[in-house]
Amino acid sequence: MKKSLVALAVLAASGAAMAQSSLTLYGIADLWVGNQKNDGVGVKMGNGGLSTSRLGFKGSEDLGGGLTANFTFEQKLQLTDGATNAKTFDRQANVGLSGGFGTIKLGRGWNPMDDVFGLSNSGFDSALSANSVWLNSYNGAADAQLYYASPEFAGFTAAASTQLKGNAAGGKLSAFSLSYANGPIAVNLGYEKDEANGDQEGTIINGSYDLGMAKLLGSYYTTDNTGGTAGLKANSFQVGADVPLSSALMLSVGYASSKFKGGEADNGYSIAATYSLSKRTVVYAGYRVQDRKEGRTEEDLAAVGVRHSF
Repeated sequence: MKKSLVALAVLAASGAAMAQSSLTLYGIADLWVGNQKNDGVGVKMGNGGLSTSRLGFKGSEDLGGGLTANFTFEQKLQLTDGATNAKTFDRQANVGLSGGFGTIKLGRGWNPMDDVFGLSNSGFDSALSANSVWLNSYNGAADAQLYYASPEFAGFTAAASTQLKGNAAGGKLSAFSLSYANGPIAVNLGYEKDEANGDQEGTIINGSYDLGMAKLLGSYYTTDNTGGTAGLKANSFQVGADVPLSSALMLSVGYASSKFKGGEADNGYSIAATYSLSKRTVVYAGYRVQDRKEGRTEEDLAAVGVRHSF
């Protein structure tokens, strides 16, 4: 009888522990077919037209008292040949804690600048976006990163990240963001400093306003010491709109411009549409045009594709 009671207690404790923990396998499979101007290969199949293809694992454990332990492992996938990048988990590999104080993550991951960078980007923040013409250099992820995100307060959230000197001998990548969302209005500010890339500094301000019949989008992005070149400044902006044509069909249009200080502006134009076949599967099509100056290569893109999330 005692052994039976002990066994039942162990099973009950095990069941409670399992109920308080979770493990999720997730990912995105995204491929397109189309033509990219000036790549010299003609019609081809490409990876990640709407979203980067990826495979990830994430989990959490309820530690009690409102405290939760979390982890995420995520890698990019190249669906045209099944390849992965040199790093096994090149997108994310981190562990952390969350609770009423916010969220802390340790390890490789996206920084606060990346968290807000594409939130108001036309073209669904994809390879079909007009801002593909932007000349600014950008690095939104870091190894051995310390990351903190605050809880929401009266519509405001904030986040900050940096690296320890012992893990970033060439210089730290540090960033912060501040966001506000209330009803139809959303505004974001992001900043990043990349010491390892010639002390490059980038600042983005973006926002959106949802009119119901359309969501207006806009952003302005500036970088100093662009690409690690001392004194090279790049200024860029984009405007656009997402227009729901039905419950399943969404149209997005955008215009973007970018130039180095003292130079001519490159301009980009885009139109893209998505059609939801289900909550997880979307077909899409779009056309991105670039008007490059000063000998820079134009990379126009026309593509149709499918994205499946799981």
